[in-house]
Amino acid sequence: MTGVIVLVLTVVVIVGLFLAGMLSAGEAALLRVTRASLTEALAEAELGSSPDPERAARIRRAQAMVVDPTAIVASFALVRVMSEVVAIAAGTLLVQQAIPGREVPDEFLVMLVALVVGVVIGVVFVRVSPRALGFRKPVAVLVALVGPLTGVSRAVAWLTRLSVPRHDPSPPTEAELRDIADRVGENSAFEESDRELLRSVIELGGTITREVMVPRTDMVTVPADTTLDRVLRLLLRSGFSRVPVVGESVDDVVGVAYLKDVVAAVHWPVDGAAPEPSRRPAADVARDAVFVPESKPIDDLLREMQATASHIALVVDEYGGVAGLVTIEDLLEEVVGELTDEHDTVQVQEVEDLGEGTFRVPARLPVDELGDLFDLRLDDDDVDTAGGLLAKALGKVPLAGSSAEVGGVHLEAERVEGRRKQISTLLVHRTEPVHEPDDSNGGADHRDHRDQKHDQKEVTS
Repeated sequence: MTGVIVLVLTVVVIVGLFLAGMLSAGEAALLRVTRASLTEALAEAELGSSPDPERAARIRRAQAMVVDPTAIVASFALVRVMSEVVAIAAGTLLVQQAIPGREVPDEFLVMLVALVVGVVIGVVFVRVSPRALGFRKPVAVLVALVGPLTGVSRAVAWLTRLSVPRHDPSPPTEAELRDIADRVGENSAFEESDRELLRSVIELGGTITREVMVPRTDMVTVPADTTLDRVLRLLLRSGFSRVPVVGESVDDVVGVAYLKDVVAAVHWPVDGAAPEPSRRPAADVARDAVFVPESKPIDDLLREMQATASHIALVVDEYGGVAGLVTIEDLLEEVVGELTDEHDTVQVQEVEDLGEGTFRVPARLPVDELGDLFDLRLDDDDVDTAGGLLAKALGKVPLAGSSAEVGGVHLEAERVEGRRKQISTLLVHRTEPVHEPDDSNGGADHRDHRDQKHDQKEVTS
């Protein structure tokens, strides 16, 4: 009787190991194989030098499994786990029968044997070798095992349908998308730049327009009655190719003036135009503005702007007021990162002495360090940087060439950088004699900026 039991246990171990190993290799191959590789293998089997109809039929069955790999792998996992458990139990009993004498209690012996057999069977014969083979040669393994794998999947299809829906019509939630992004970020098969790009694309739908727009306070706009020559000067100085045209306030948007339209109207006026086309108001060349809600997901906005060939849109809040503006570059930067062109300069990070008491300083230089250059105290509770000090003195965002005097220091905006054309460096020198800040005008001298006030009413980016 003992010999029959040993024979039965041996058969159970062999069958269980074979089935578990086959399903383990099938899982790995199914998760690794691509539809393109199966299509290529099918073309070779049908149109190669020696056509193989039988292999082509197996490849087609494999292609059917790849259509819904999640449900198929779930059915494999169920049978594989059962086979592993049965094989480990049978192997434990076999080893127990082969141990001569039992000086330790049976329960401790069974625990020890089960541990050893489980490690050997589960790791060596099931986890390591079959899975490694499936990952190395997914097409060959899947095509070779497609018959039994298909039988297993069909046998447990009803259990799979209960545990894993074959078709989930609901879209993935934000938490699921973030989990996908995290998994991509942890996958060492991708380069760091590729992982960043994939994460950006996956997270695109979870970002709304308000998070990427240029805020209202940073917008550069022109009044509707501004002459075209001043509009052209503003566009050239700011570096923008489009600027909103407004009426009584920023909320009263007349349209958007394009650099090409302004240049064409000034230098190539149509027949019958005014004798002095440069004196025409900006409203004459403004195109209709596109308005979008600030809560709109940027992936939808990107597709909409692409379909309508719009490169700029005004963002409105829930009350209908203008909250900012967004360009197609803002949306693309969420995917590929900061965009610059050949006119952008590298930001200066250190103070540079130009001689004769003049310094080139970064716009982000702290106010107290700016004062230390000239042994002056330039404390300001409202701003922290040299660029902010100039913007406060002007009452608007400075453009290249804008200047003001604050607390005995002359500040002049020198360079702009980036797509938003923000001031990157300033030229500063001490004025003589030193004047104390005047509370009536905030310590700023605006005598040289009358032209700038005519160029733009609001400042944007």
